[in-house]
Amino acid sequence: MKILVTVKEVATVEDEFEIEGTAIADQYLGADLNEWDDYAVEEAVQLQEAGLADEVVTVTIGPEDCEQTIRQALAKGADRAIRVWDDALEDVDVLDVGAKTDILEAVVEDEDPDLILTGVQSGDDSWGATGVALAEDLGFEWAAVVNHLEHDLDDGVASVRRELEGGVEELTDVELPAVLTIQTGINEPRYASLRGIRQAQRKPLDVQGLGDLGVDAAAVEGAVTLTEMYEPESESDVTVWEGGAEDTAGQLAELLREKGVAP
Repeated sequence: MKILVTVKEVATVEDEFEIEGTAIADQYLGADLNEWDDYAVEEAVQLQEAGLADEVVTVTIGPEDCEQTIRQALAKGADRAIRVWDDALEDVDVLDVGAKTDILEAVVEDEDPDLILTGVQSGDDSWGATGVALAEDLGFEWAAVVNHLEHDLDDGVASVRRELEGGVEELTDVELPAVLTIQTGINEPRYASLRGIRQAQRKPLDVQGLGDLGVDAAAVEGAVTLTEMYEPESESDVTVWEGGAEDTAGQLAELLREKGVAP
């Protein structure tokens, strides 16, 4: 069985930052592997360690700068990686879900995986539709927000537990091939060992353009445009006191009386 895991490098932001136009200034940004994708990679590697998967392949859409980040998945046990990038993607403000699924669908057709794992959402833009939309385009069965997966896959069926609204959980069976979107907490992602990090540098990372995948460049011209970015105003102020409990208890009591909370 082959497992394909979608991964993404996401931006991390310092507590204090400045906005320039429609972006956060570069000096305040870092980068990391998307948290939800980290759990998806771990789940795939565990399935391989259980003898149920022959190969774990990751795929990302991103420029060369993201390679060190996505190699984290290789360091944690994935066998090889695919990175999709093209000149047509350079000037795209927002790569919307439709464009992502067009690209990923082409990768799936080439790789022919039995199981596709994605993170529930991305940590930067918080979009969570890619996995389900990809399943719809492929005609695969799917389960979203999966927080438990039985590691036997009897008769080509994945038994999963998924989160619903209001704290309700659903137990369901999904026939392979399928797409599962993985929730945080389903496992404990491993740290990449020094040996794993060294091995990751030697594992294959195949770079493909839109033409290599047979995807028309017009497909990435999405309908979503980023028009403005701003930091929302705080609805309330925070009061911070310096010192120990003896020094600050009286100040807290006085504030509570002013707010009508204490007599």
